[in-house]
Amino acid sequence: MVIFAVRIMAENLIKAAVDAGKEERYQVMLPQIKALVEGETDLIANISNVMAVLKETMNFFWVGVYFVKAEELVLGPFQGPLACTRIGYGKGVCGKAWQEGRVIVVPDVEQFPGHIACSSLSKSEIVLPVIINDRVRMILDVDSDQLNDFDALDAKYLSEVTAIISDVYKATMI
Repeated sequence: MVIFAVRIMAENLIKAAVDAGKEERYQVMLPQIKALVEGETDLIANISNVMAVLKETMNFFWVGVYFVKAEELVLGPFQGPLACTRIGYGKGVCGKAWQEGRVIVVPDVEQFPGHIACSSLSKSEIVLPVIINDRVRMILDVDSDQLNDFDALDAKYLSEVTAIISDVYKATMI
């Protein structure tokens, strides 16, 4: 019953936030993501729901995570068109964010050296590492079909999302 109520509450707030400005949508979304993952111990279920909330609330073209496995990134839960399944260390925007352990904002993917075009419709991108115990364990990748669609505001709030994902990951390690 509680889970159903949280889901309905999240759906209603997401619908209300869609017409709001970007910062307001992030502010409405973050507590909903926290409530959605609270008490759920399955990593994939939680990340899947977080990706769905991000896609629905922010209307991203593509949003998903890549897990660090050995020497490559492997596709995890995502929302949007088909994606690259594996990305090498240091390759493309995701591999570079993994290598450097930092947020990368790309206003025009065509101008990023070594960009991997999983979709020709993707025009700009923001990529954030999910760092756990001083190691990048995952990459949050968000694409837009518009140029120059991401900025410091996105980096700020999506960093908060990666902190939630980090906490969810740590909880599954126990």
